[in-house]
Amino acid sequence: MSSMTENPPDVSTTIFVGVDTHKDTHHVAYTDSLGRDLDDKEFPSTAAGHADLITWITTAGTVERIGVEGTGSYGSTLVTALHNAGLDVVDVDRPDRRSRRFHGKSDPLDARSAARAALTGKATTTPKSHDGHVEAIRFLHNARRSSIKARAEAVTQLKSMIVNAPEDIRADLRALTDAALFTACARLDATPKQPSTINAAVHSALRSVAERIQDLTTEERTLARQIKALVAEHAPQLLAQFGIGTDTAAQLLITVGDNPDRITTEAAFAHLCGVAPIQASSGRTHRHRLDRGGDRQANRALYTIAITRLRSDERTQQYRDRRLAEGKTPRDIIRCLKRAIAREVFGLLRPPHHP
Repeated sequence: MSSMTENPPDVSTTIFVGVDTHKDTHHVAYTDSLGRDLDDKEFPSTAAGHADLITWITTAGTVERIGVEGTGSYGSTLVTALHNAGLDVVDVDRPDRRSRRFHGKSDPLDARSAARAALTGKATTTPKSHDGHVEAIRFLHNARRSSIKARAEAVTQLKSMIVNAPEDIRADLRALTDAALFTACARLDATPKQPSTINAAVHSALRSVAERIQDLTTEERTLARQIKALVAEHAPQLLAQFGIGTDTAAQLLITVGDNPDRITTEAAFAHLCGVAPIQASSGRTHRHRLDRGGDRQANRALYTIAITRLRSDERTQQYRDRRLAEGKTPRDIIRCLKRAIAREVFGLLRPPHHP
């Protein structure tokens, strides 16, 4: 016992690193294996800054693990650089409000908290790599979703404008279908820069919004074709399954990322998608409740697949009828289907070398 006191283990060469990421800078701190804070420093969030950061931490000692906040946003390029340097990176959740209320908030404090999360094993999730075809699909998918939202807002605005337009203009447009309405409004007479009458101003406004709708429609269709080509090339096994279309396949790929081997079990994938039942038992009551966590967009994709199969797949319909006869509610059946679909999808997303 006394010899251990006199000759304590040398832990100075092993360090655990934490990074608090921001748009323009990253604050880095590292601790030793006993959790003692050693040093911290700020680096620019550029390629040169990433190189300097890696040099700084690797010369300080043997880097055991690096905890990074915001791996899916401000820290995504840093994570790629750290992976390329052969360093072990884990995703760290930002401190909750209660923790910040008691311990304060600053970049050095957040970086040290991330380092301690990496040290204690509180943070274990491997972040997405953000460097492959799934990342390309994600960019296109986000752009398409934005164009769809903008187009829906423009359509609502156009129809609202027609409701409040002068009667002689509204009478010619109120009975048209959407496609005919957009075309008719886009063909309204051009007006001078300063319309002198109410009708001229309304014509100019309707034409502007209708042309925006047409442009957004073209943009959305172009992005959809690009996404379809990428998904068909890189994940044909998903599209081959009944009820899985391009949009749902793209979302499931985005949820998993370019390194699907980071999700080791189908139970972990179910938790990631928010379809794993959670224990809610107490005393003599034994039950499970719905998981409200996880990626809600992935949960929506699984729901879409389940509803599609309930409508058109005979085997799924037979399963529904059997569970209804057992006393299950339609909502319970959909939850069970989403869990089963998650198991199926996980098998399709596993890398070929996975045992």
